[in-house]
Amino acid sequence: MDGRTLEAMRTALRGPVIAPQDPEYHQSRKIYNAMIDRRPAAMVRCADAADVMAAVDFIRDNGLEVAVRGGGHSGPGLGLVEDGVTIDLSPMRWARVDPTAKAARVGGGSQIGDLDHAAHGFGLATPSGIMSTTGVGGLALGGGHGYLTRKYGLTADNLLAADVVLADGSFVTASETENPDLFWGLRGGGGNFGIVTSFSFRLHPVDTVGVGITVWPVDSTREVLRWYRDFLPQAADDLNGFFATLTVPPGPPFPEEIHGHKMCGVVWCWTGDPARLDETLAVVNEPGAPAFHFTAPMPYPALQTMFDELIPTGLQWYWRGHFFDRITDEAIDVHVKYAENLPTDLSTTHLYPVDGAASRVGPDDTAWSYRDAVWSSVIAGIDPDPANAEALKQWCVDYWQELHPHSMGGGYVNFMGVGERQDRVRATYRHHYDRLAGVKRTYDPHNFFHVNQNIEPAEQL
Repeated sequence: MDGRTLEAMRTALRGPVIAPQDPEYHQSRKIYNAMIDRRPAAMVRCADAADVMAAVDFIRDNGLEVAVRGGGHSGPGLGLVEDGVTIDLSPMRWARVDPTAKAARVGGGSQIGDLDHAAHGFGLATPSGIMSTTGVGGLALGGGHGYLTRKYGLTADNLLAADVVLADGSFVTASETENPDLFWGLRGGGGNFGIVTSFSFRLHPVDTVGVGITVWPVDSTREVLRWYRDFLPQAADDLNGFFATLTVPPGPPFPEEIHGHKMCGVVWCWTGDPARLDETLAVVNEPGAPAFHFTAPMPYPALQTMFDELIPTGLQWYWRGHFFDRITDEAIDVHVKYAENLPTDLSTTHLYPVDGAASRVGPDDTAWSYRDAVWSSVIAGIDPDPANAEALKQWCVDYWQELHPHSMGGGYVNFMGVGERQDRVRATYRHHYDRLAGVKRTYDPHNFFHVNQNIEPAEQL
């Protein structure tokens, strides 16, 4: 971008426009995944929706490429574009709760911790991931699952409305009654259709939840997974538990004697009667005695922040995902193999339940196309040392490839990694892809928003 174009952009916008020669540039382009090192021609920190509209017009009219950053948590770094312009929504970080309507409005640059904190003051929450630093925008647009999914559905299932800036610079609201085709596509279709400057969510009564952490020795992985696959789907919706393989981190609540040991485990969230937490989790002895079992009542936002310090911004990440409707014995064999060979202390695999309330939404009601899935899986290679980047990637890809024949074919769009092909996007959206391509043709016919897990516009009839 030449100096004249840069100055014209600065004149047109209220928020700062940061260029490579500016002292704050390198800090401004940092994202959650340090494995991604892209250098935009400019970072545009939009102050409000009007700024986003002006930025879109300027970028489009000058033939530049655009990326959109909300919380900056995208695994493949989709909030940055080499030599293009990143529209950074981080100044638009706010949450406002209407306790009477049990609803919240959230700025497009907000993190889920902002929503959790604002809603918790009224004893309310909505399903939204497992880490407070995750961006609301990317999470909700991709579907969004977390501790409350079995009880209250996906994040996208609780979306009431969205304010969106389209590729032509116009501003629209999408809801069940306004631009309903766009609203359908936003609930799982990712960042393909426009830039969401604010979200409105339905909230539910959630205050203090029961939290449990159970870990077993890694050589118990086969028995634990066989028990888990049978137990959780028939459990009450009030109980959520994601399965993990892990290296036990050094620190509380884990006792020192298991620090650094490879384990498998489940992180539990119970939204039922607090007095029944221990009774509900007494079953953890069925696959064998745990090496450690912890339970405690906890404010919901505290559960959401539990892993923030363990996995901070700036680590090396490579991840890929699958959907599963069952966990076969053959898939368990693959999990056992890779659990015993975690490449680094932070590397892990998770199986998140997406049944319960999420499975009772109509299969065509939203763009999320796997209402018949029971688990959403992620395989994540993680480490602070860039020298380990290739080893993380190779472990993840090998694991994913061996597991893939036992999956449903697609995976959660937010768990797609760097370098996955276009056929993976189609597999993620299955029978909804053609309908999404039609929505794309209506709202972004020239594919202006293509730095994403892209859905190409359908051809004009």
